[in-house]
Amino acid sequence: MDDKLLLDTFIKQVIEQGNYTELDRNYLYNRILNLVGEGVEKLTTTKNEIIDLKNELVEYAVQHGKVGETLNEKDCLGAELMNFITPLPSKVNQDFWQTYQQNSPEEAIQNFYDLSKRNDYIKTKAIAKNIYFPVETSYGQLEITINLSKPEKDPKQIALAKKMKASGYPLCQLCMENEGYQGRVNYPARANHRIIRFDLDDKQWGFQYSPYAYFNEHCIFLDTIHEPMEITKQTFNNLLGIIEQFPGYFVGSNADLPIVGGSILTHEHYQGGRHTFAMEKAPIETELKFAGYEDIQAGIVKWPMSVIRLRGNSKEDLVDLADKILKTWRGYSDEKVSVLAESNGEKHHTITPIARKRDGQLELDLVLRDNQTSEQYPDGIYHPHPDVQHIKKENIGLIEVMGLAILPPRLKGELQEVEKYLLGQENKMEEYHQVWADDIKQKYSDINQDNVDTIIHQELGRVFARVLEDAGVYKHDDTGRMAFKRFVEEVGIVD
Repeated sequence: MDDKLLLDTFIKQVIEQGNYTELDRNYLYNRILNLVGEGVEKLTTTKNEIIDLKNELVEYAVQHGKVGETLNEKDCLGAELMNFITPLPSKVNQDFWQTYQQNSPEEAIQNFYDLSKRNDYIKTKAIAKNIYFPVETSYGQLEITINLSKPEKDPKQIALAKKMKASGYPLCQLCMENEGYQGRVNYPARANHRIIRFDLDDKQWGFQYSPYAYFNEHCIFLDTIHEPMEITKQTFNNLLGIIEQFPGYFVGSNADLPIVGGSILTHEHYQGGRHTFAMEKAPIETELKFAGYEDIQAGIVKWPMSVIRLRGNSKEDLVDLADKILKTWRGYSDEKVSVLAESNGEKHHTITPIARKRDGQLELDLVLRDNQTSEQYPDGIYHPHPDVQHIKKENIGLIEVMGLAILPPRLKGELQEVEKYLLGQENKMEEYHQVWADDIKQKYSDINQDNVDTIIHQELGRVFARVLEDAGVYKHDDTGRMAFKRFVEEVGIVD
């Protein structure tokens, strides 16, 4: 492959992919020279992809002292370089809504998704590092991801971050003020970040993609005002309103309480995308008819967590019934099965809701959540229990609820050591995996080099199913089923 001048090749790509013309070449040359450092104009490359070219420019800048060598500093420069091919927010929004109205919503969404990948806002190369595999379980095909896309902070970055004064701007990573933000050592680069504005029930909201996507077209819908998450009747209305505006996407909300909620409870937002999760495929186990809502198909879903599914054509009826279930649940106690609405003035109940369109009808899944703790379960009664925390200790948020495990990066190396142990090889297996590994040894009579990966995958799937069962309020036994029935009777069902 012939060598080409790196800077010239990058500028050629910017002109082809961005809003610049040949007339802007000298301007681009000088602006990039300033960012990267003089001398780069002599550097050659064999690369053609703009993201690869950007990475080479960043490395040159690091080597010649134009930018620091921490990951965040390199990302800040990288995002600034990719901003050259990213239209202004007003142009992105204008193009989106013009295409939406004149061609189709699907085309507008696809174009925005393509831009978010092309300009390296969505970190496709980093995401490709994630370990992913499906596992068959009694609840259907669960999905396992070991998250390797988000690089861990290096010691230099941590040291620099400690020296920095707290900024308070932007208030959080979901605020609108992130659009175009340069970034800093302790905050991600957002120069190439764009947000689509849209109206949702007379309020302005934003639509963006997740930089480190966990599934296809993983996106975020965010309130343009920085206010805490709250599950209310308006939530159900918003979710159904979003799926009407963004065809082909599901959308759901994390719960609004600690332990059962997501990682960012300070800013109202939802997550969505174009992906079919195991929970969506799960069938109705027990059909229900709610009094006054006979036109709505309803039932308890065959799922490790406690899920009521509602389906119908009337958005208003679905919202009303969902709100009735939420209000009943918030005040509901059943001490026979450790279900307690509140204690010491702290409320324990909320719902994780998910909306989608299926066969032309609107569908809402309502997952009952309870964030109580106890002496036996200080991390949460309905949280991964201690015996499975060697695999998953973190909160069970929206994505896990639907059947996609997001496991910590430590497991990549740790599971390799478990495999060595299972094969009788010298290993450095962590002590907290010992009981699990011994159970696997007992369970399988023949573990060898050819099948050890498959066995580990199967057993991880089983652990994840157990994690979800731990998080389920009503268990899949006679006691749990009877208790679940008592709750839906409290809401009001027709026998």
